[in-house]
Amino acid sequence: MAPWKLPLLVGAIAVPTIAAFYVGGPGVGVAVGALVAVAIVAAAVRARPDEAIGEPAVAGSDRRLLVVTACEVEDQEVIGRIAAEAAASEGQAPAEVLVLAPARIGFLDRWASDLEPARRAAQQNLVITVASLAKAGVAAEARVGDEDLVQAVEDVVSTYRATEVILVTAAAEREAAAELEGRLRVPLLRLSLSDPAAR
Repeated sequence: MAPWKLPLLVGAIAVPTIAAFYVGGPGVGVAVGALVAVAIVAAAVRARPDEAIGEPAVAGSDRRLLVVTACEVEDQEVIGRIAAEAAASEGQAPAEVLVLAPARIGFLDRWASDLEPARRAAQQNLVITVASLAKAGVAAEARVGDEDLVQAVEDVVSTYRATEVILVTAAAEREAAAELEGRLRVPLLRLSLSDPAAR
């Protein structure tokens, strides 16, 4: 945080609360203070980091491809593009491939702390995607990640030094895709699923 922002933040917290105590007495002051606290918590929860994700690829290092998808990928055109990216080229060995699927947790499941259905659905997506890649001659590992697509990529890239990320998107992931484009330090290739049912 920039040094000049801290006094502004303190002022934004203190001034309304003090003014409310002065004008309306203790009851109004406490109520306004509580509202300010709730607003701060809400802003903190909604705030997203903007740091860069991953490390730039080093020339001559092994190629590592991270394929990120929130749904199963069987589309032959998309699988073909992934296989082409993973294939050996210019004296380099084929890329190591990891497929990542975020575990999409429903509202009620989150409140009930029931994560198992979301993990099973993500694992099923991974099985179908990895099997489709295997048919195209691409050996891939698979991993279930955080429900937030960007957070899932950030978590995996911290240990799996990807040299390229392929994001297979449906319409719902546009915002996450745009954020990844801005934050990733490695090349990002976006592929859209042509199957309307996946959207």
